[in-house]
Amino acid sequence: MKKLILLVCGFILLSDSHAQTKELNIATNKTISLVFPFPVRHVDRGTRDILVQQVKEADNILLVKAAGKEFVPTNLSVITQDGSLYSFSVVYNADPAQWIYKLPSNTKASIATYSNGILDNPATMSGIRDHKWDIEAAIAGIYIKESVIYYQLRVKNYSAIDYDIDFLRFYIRDKKKGKRTAAQENELKPLYIAGNTREVKGNNQSTLVVALDKFTIPDAKYMAVEINERNGGRHLLMKVSNRRIIRAIPLPDLH
Repeated sequence: MKKLILLVCGFILLSDSHAQTKELNIATNKTISLVFPFPVRHVDRGTRDILVQQVKEADNILLVKAAGKEFVPTNLSVITQDGSLYSFSVVYNADPAQWIYKLPSNTKASIATYSNGILDNPATMSGIRDHKWDIEAAIAGIYIKESVIYYQLRVKNYSAIDYDIDFLRFYIRDKKKGKRTAAQENELKPLYIAGNTREVKGNNQSTLVVALDKFTIPDAKYMAVEINERNGGRHLLMKVSNRRIIRAIPLPDLH
């Protein structure tokens, strides 16, 4: 169970969530310190010409030295707890100009880690739901971390027919509109979606977590969550008020 509220999180390997490759100058008689925003979980050396050591008292720091002089340029890859991949081009330099490297956090990887970590959380709210022909969808939880809000959705299929998802939309809509006034919609683009967005098998359920930029809603509007069935008519619509959003549960830091 990946209950992120309790900070029980694993790291996730994300091939597209790496920091920009940096050049690392190392020597045999000087130690280079790499300071990461999260604990180091995996290290891969291009060759044995690189010596690495993780600091026991601070597992987010990696110490690097050269095993010998004038080696062929190689590389070093480091994966941290939040799923970020840091790549370094390593060359020999008898007198490195920089001894300490403080690496920035990878925002995209952190969003993915939080989203996947919330998937198995138990429901923390009720009352926002819709159902049609043995298909039910509900908002099971709303969480927030810094400038990102995470929406946990549960879709239950009580029928024997698979529910194929055509699309999932989030948008802001007016609560009321005049007869001659077109409804005003402002679509919200997800930063990341965790879970199976393709289908919900018959007599089964699926959980999704959608990460969106932080926002609040004026009193005259609501956030609509729309799920449409491909080649079918079991379309679902949930309405989320600002009152629910401002009660989002804060998520802990990934340490």
